[in-house]
Amino acid sequence: MRVHAVLAGLVSAVVGYASSFTVVLAGLRAVGATPGQAASGLLALCCGVGAAAIFLGLRHRMPISIAWSTPGAALLMATGPVPGGFPAAVGAFVVCAGLIVLAGLSPWPARAIAAIPRPIAAAMLAGVILSLCTAPVRAIVDVPLLAVPVVLTWAVLQRYQRRWAVPGALVVAVIAIAVQGTGGGLSGAALRPAVEVTVPSLSLSAVVSIAVPLFLVTMAAQNVPGMAVMATYGYAPPLRPILVATGLASAAAAPFGGHAVNLAAITAALTAGPDTHPDPGRRWIATVALGAGQLALGLGAGLAMALVLLSPPVLVTAVAGLALLSALGSSLAGAVTEPEGREAAVVTFVVTASGMTILSIGAAFWGLVAGCLTALLLHRRPAPEQEAQEGQAQEERPGERPADRVGERS
Repeated sequence: MRVHAVLAGLVSAVVGYASSFTVVLAGLRAVGATPGQAASGLLALCCGVGAAAIFLGLRHRMPISIAWSTPGAALLMATGPVPGGFPAAVGAFVVCAGLIVLAGLSPWPARAIAAIPRPIAAAMLAGVILSLCTAPVRAIVDVPLLAVPVVLTWAVLQRYQRRWAVPGALVVAVIAIAVQGTGGGLSGAALRPAVEVTVPSLSLSAVVSIAVPLFLVTMAAQNVPGMAVMATYGYAPPLRPILVATGLASAAAAPFGGHAVNLAAITAALTAGPDTHPDPGRRWIATVALGAGQLALGLGAGLAMALVLLSPPVLVTAVAGLALLSALGSSLAGAVTEPEGREAAVVTFVVTASGMTILSIGAAFWGLVAGCLTALLLHRRPAPEQEAQEGQAQEERPGERPADRVGERS
């Protein structure tokens, strides 16, 4: 079981890295980074994610998955160059990290997230991973020679050795990528990590156009859904220490080009689910393995980047989709099992699955907003007659003291 938890964490690290590192590189280049500075930023983010995941997993004994801010990187792509160039962007990264730390020192984020109903949180997770779970089908259509062996391996192991289904599919995918790329693509990969320090500079324009939006996007599209995902699996991690830790990791990564480190949402489902380990108290092992895997990917970024670039993107996403099928099923069940609040959960799922982006904020946040607003709209107060009956039922029975009822309730 421990070995399987480690493998689940390593799969999460590879999937998280492979599915979005190109967005990170493109975002950093968009705000003025040179190729060397962008590669250094990717390495810094891997190290920040790895260090934070290992520390939080060992400290709290929970599967607290950490990732870089993919929506934040997309925001950088949309923002483009700012006055002052990349040093001003790095200064904005430092300001964003400070805002994350300040959010961890105040109590309101934890209270806001604790108020999210469980069915709405489950529906949000289902909407987030739906597109990934359809990736195996798209892969079979687009690259059948590569995808069919991966899916068949998963199906056979799912029938006979369920816990090894996803790791087996990943191994077959790596073999398929290596065989396809035998033309020397991997042999030319650079193994030495690139590290470049950029002295940050403060610019009001960069703070307004990068730091504040990056903070809001990271909180709304990563940290809030990440906590909601944890809640669907029965965990209640301490948000404020997590924000402080990820904020400090972001501050450490910023001078090397890293933009933001935060809670993971999708990879959280890979490490916190029951397939990782039957004992919820032992799933933190997967998070520590995820951190170690991110550190390894960062140090060997050249080889990992070449391997992923040789693969059709849909194949990498297909492996993630196979790993998330069970999470999709449990999330849908948690969203619609209880009749009360089912409409709000369905609205959350539909909006989240739409993939829309408004104000550079992803669909996961807007799905939560839509679901909570629907729940408030459809909430019905008890009729006066029902309130009177409830009040009469709560009247003190003969010979019973009020204190006895209070103690009974407690």
